[in-house]
Amino acid sequence: MRKQIIIATEPNPSGTSEEWLNLEEIARVEVSSEDPQRPIESAFKHGDSLGWRASQPGEQTIRLLFDEPKDLRRIWLRFSEPKVERTQQFTLRWADSQTGPFREIVRQQWNFNPRSSTMEVEDYKVDLRHVLALELTIDPDLGKNQAFAVLAEWRMA
Repeated sequence: MRKQIIIATEPNPSGTSEEWLNLEEIARVEVSSEDPQRPIESAFKHGDSLGWRASQPGEQTIRLLFDEPKDLRRIWLRFSEPKVERTQQFTLRWADSQTGPFREIVRQQWNFNPRSSTMEVEDYKVDLRHVLALELTIDPDLGKNQAFAVLAEWRMA
């Protein structure tokens, strides 16, 4: 009998057959704020990086602008909050122009709790053609403007 142990820890997108886009080479990023110790580039690197963190509390926007139109099949996001209990909402939008108009892909809420729910992983299968811009808006505590937005990892194929 053949067997394999399934590790029930953090999902790892690198173990898939998808070829992840190298965003540092094909896009530029606009961000509403960033902690100098956790810059936006950290969210686009897989591994031990802590990812991006805003430098101020409240709603934040991260916008990817592609040099050339891209067809996207998959968008993978990982958020982490090990310390603060809060409800976060994010909205992901796309456009076939760098200036919009933007069309909504998903709007998602998640309840973080240090005792039981410290990580949110979203894996979306999409069929988006000729994408020139992706916009991720994060409201880390649903309008209370107390918490800092964090994005541990963002990948796409």
